[in-house]
Amino acid sequence: MVYKLFNRPGSAGMAVEATFEFAGISYELENIESIADQPTPASFRQINPWGQVPALILPSGDTLTEVSAMLIHLAAAHPDTAIGPSAATPAGARFLRWTIFSSVNIHEAISRRIYSSRFTDNPDHYGDVKSAATTRLQSALTTLEEAIGPGPFLLGNDMCAADIYFAMFISWCEGEFSLPKLQAIESRVRQHDKTGPVWARHNAGS
Repeated sequence: MVYKLFNRPGSAGMAVEATFEFAGISYELENIESIADQPTPASFRQINPWGQVPALILPSGDTLTEVSAMLIHLAAAHPDTAIGPSAATPAGARFLRWTIFSSVNIHEAISRRIYSSRFTDNPDHYGDVKSAATTRLQSALTTLEEAIGPGPFLLGNDMCAADIYFAMFISWCEGEFSLPKLQAIESRVRQHDKTGPVWARHNAGS
């Protein structure tokens, strides 16, 4: 059995698809018929009761959710690829730190400002939630920007899955913030011969 990724165009699963392509790992892709902020099909709840994509079925048959968890697992399961270094090394600790940081702070802030209605029951406060989330997002991205060095990627000269994850977030911000190091990473990931086609497909409507 190979990996099977359940995803939809435009979702954060883009980073997982791009990581599979970057590393040359075989996987099956099943696109879910849904759009952002709309429920996924009831049948999908058997795979992920939370109802969110992406969801990844491992070769063992187990299910993995959460993009950061998928990237970390794939790095550990495929040490012979460039996905990420061993967690037992200083570089691996750096990979773990900033992958999780991005999930907890950057991805969460983006969710709050796009789906503000999920974070307050009072429609009068949607604008406040979005404003606070934008401030939080800028602060988190600035912190990550300062962590990139000497570059050009997180771990130096070689791209890893964390860079792909960062690039996805930058592509969603559409130049809203001045982040030259992260924007350079996004450009490299977008133009990479392996990850570029995934970027183009997921951003076709933007």
